[in-house]
Parts: sequence; C-alpha cells; structure tokens
Amino acid sequence: MLTILGFAMIATFLVLIMTKKMSPIAALVLIPALFCVAVGKGTHLGDYVIDGVSGLAPTAAMLMFAIVYFGVMIDVGLFDPVVRGILRFCKADPMRVVVGTAVLAAIVSLDGDGSTTFMITVSAMYPLYKRLGMSLVVMTGVAAMANGVMNTVPWGGPTARAATALKLDAADIFVPMIPALLVGLLGVLGLAYVLGLRERRRIGALRLPDEESVETKEAVLVGAGAGGGRPEKRPVGGAGGADGVDGADDDEDLLKGLDPDRPTLRPRLYWFNALLTGTLITAMILELLPIPVLFLLGAALALSVNYPRLPDQKARIAAHADNVLNVSGMVFAAAVFTGVLQGTGMVDSMAGWLVDTVPDGLGPHMALVTGVLSLPLTYFMSNDGFYFGVLPVLAEAGAAHGVTPLEMARASLVGQPLHMSSPLVPAVYVLVGMARVEFGDHTRFVVKWAALTCLLILAAGILFGTI
Repeated sequence: MLTILGFAMIATFLVLIMTKKMSPIAALVLIPALFCVAVGKGTHLGDYVIDGVSGLAPTAAMLMFAIVYFGVMIDVGLFDPVVRGILRFCKADPMRVVVGTAVLAAIVSLDGDGSTTFMITVSAMYPLYKRLGMSLVVMTGVAAMANGVMNTVPWGGPTARAATALKLDAADIFVPMIPALLVGLLGVLGLAYVLGLRERRRIGALRLPDEESVETKEAVLVGAGAGGGRPEKRPVGGAGGADGVDGADDDEDLLKGLDPDRPTLRPRLYWFNALLTGTLITAMILELLPIPVLFLLGAALALSVNYPRLPDQKARIAAHADNVLNVSGMVFAAAVFTGVLQGTGMVDSMAGWLVDTVPDGLGPHMALVTGVLSLPLTYFMSNDGFYFGVLPVLAEAGAAHGVTPLEMARASLVGQPLHMSSPLVPAVYVLVGMARVEFGDHTRFVVKWAALTCLLILAAGILFGTI
C-alpha cells in the first residue's frame, strides 16, 4: 500500500506542476500533506516536516549565501572575461550559444557544486539567450545535463556516497568510469549542437555588428526573423523562447547585469575577488569547513571589501533578495516532500519493491540492472537515500552472483544526468529560478534527453568493461 501511495504522490506532483495546475512550492507542500493523511499518519506530519527541514536547512543556508556571494562576484565583474570569451565563440550564432552553454556548465561543474554551476552559467548566458530570442529551456536543459555528467567527480557527492556505502576507494570507482563519462559528455555536446541547429533554423541567422562590441559594450543584434528571407533589424530581446517559455517579458536588470559600464564594477579589486573565489572553491573541495560556513564567510568578506559603505552593501543584498527568497523557499517546501516520503516509509517501500521485482535470472547482470534502476531511483529519491539505502541491498544481491562492488558502484553513477533535474534537488530551483523558466517546462523538455544521456553512459561503461 505504501508503495502505491508513494508512486501516486510523486505522479500527482509531477502532473500538477507539468500541467501548471499548481505552483511547485504549493505542490511540494500540499500534495505530501494530503498523502500523509491518506497513509493514516497525519498526526505525525509536523514531525516529518521538521525532520525534513532540519535535514535541508544547511543546504538552504548554503544556497542563500552562495547566491549573495556569486551575485556580488557578478556585480563586481569577476566573470565578465568568461562571458566575453563565450560571446566571442558564440558570435550570436544560436548553435554556438547552446554548445557554449554546455561547455561553460561542464567547466564550472569541476567545483563539484551544482548551485554554483547554475548561478554562473545562467548569469553568463541568460542575456544572450534573451537578446537572440532563444528558448530558455534549452539553456536550462543543457546546463543540467552537463552538470549531471560532471557531478560524478569524486568531490561532487555521488561518487563519495557510493564509496562510503560500499567501503571502497572513490578513485577506484571514478577513474575507470572516465571514458564512459567522457562519452556521456560528448553526447551532451552533440545534443547541444543539434538543439542549437534547431534554434538557428527557428530564429534565423544573426550577427553582431562587430567583434569589438562584444568586449567593450552591450551587444546590439542585427538578424533575420524566424521566417527566413532578407535579414532585417530587430529590437534587442528577440521574439521569445520555445517550449512554452515566453521570452517577451525581458528582465531588464538581468539584461543589464553584464553592462561594462555598470556602477557596481570593481576592476581594481579583480584579482582580490579571483583569489577569494579560488580560495573558496579550494576550501570546498578540501572540506576545510562546512560549505554553508564557507559561503557565509565568503559573502561577508566580499561585501565588506568590495562595498565598504553600508548603503552599498544593503543595495547589493536587496538586488539579490528575490533569488534568495525564491530558492530558499523552494528548498524548504521540498523539505516537506522529502520529509513525508521518508517519514511515512514510502521511499523505503518503493525501493524495496523495485529491488524485489528484479528477476533471479538477472542476478549475474546486477550491474546493468543497477545502472537502469539508478535512473528512476535517483530521480525520485535523494542521493543519500539511494546510495545509503538502496545501493547496499543491490550490491549484496550482485555479490551473490559474482558481481563486484566496484562494478555496482560505477553503475550507480549512471543516473546522475537525470538526477540533477529531480524535484528533490535544491540546485535545480536555482537553475529554473534564475532563468525565469517554469519547473514543469524544464521537466517536460529535459527528462527524455537526460534519460538518453544516462543510457549512453551505461552503454559506454559496458562497452569499455567498467560496468
């Protein structure tokens, strides 16, 4: 019964947000509350919610101060050279813009933190997508998949969890998987190329007036309409995105966010900010302090040095308050969902049912089974729940048929490109929130492509003999 109710709760949530019948925050709160009562544990709802909030509170705090920190770094111009480099590569070509999005997300993902990746990627690419009138869900989808592949680095989380759960060395899990993961990353780049060609056909050919404008001032685009024919001038902002995302309502603050003449720039402090960011990321990788503490200290230091005047500090905090409120509110709403799933026992019942449905004849192929199961399980469960709750059970079943724990651990990483778009992943709300994309639109667009990327990694792992 718990299994049926668990799947029904998740399905109800997904249907309501994808059909836009409810907002994600309302659905994350009200749907689990309703099902908690249906399970007969309504009196424990408060306990489940508190447990969920307690578990996600450090994540919410990290996101709050990370948004402030990276928002300030964007304000002061730290990432302007990266943006100029991407713009030089893109040259207002939609195909290059989408590929550039994948490359940028993959590079930034090396820090092992999805929220950081999405903040930098969206801040850099959003203005260009809006000016070209490109689909914003293409941006969020490509960024999420690139980050999902790169999220498997040993310091990113999943690999460390798999190593801990099965008492293995993270390097022994990750290093042999590199060829398969590279195939997955090439698959994301190939998909970005195809999606970029589709965008190019949709909106027509565009060009920048001159190369210098990329480096010295905001780009003014000249291009053709979607219908082809002779190129004609078009106002900055484009005609709107595809896949249900309306591009007409340009956010002027974000469009001006990389204005080379903005008063928030601090060019004399560029190397201080670069050193501070490098130190912060290094400290995160080395785990010198908890990540929320690092971002708290980093945000306080960045504000104090770059904007010593109190009114300026207040102005910078206020400028990023919307993102902070939207993301932290979504995280705490997600805490209700995860708290009810775990507290009622639905998630354990669902995982047990899936494991029990594996036929005995597939025992010698448990690594393959684990790879396939990692797609739905890591989408509907947290990484902690999957790696510490389900993977040991699967590994034990595999060991009975001669499948090594290393093979099982590697196979468990396959579902990460899909996992990064799960409604239970706080970072995805940073992505869709900053990109002004509805979560349901993002989900409809990305699920099929992310699942295909996962299966590509699985096939490559089998081909290379690592799974």
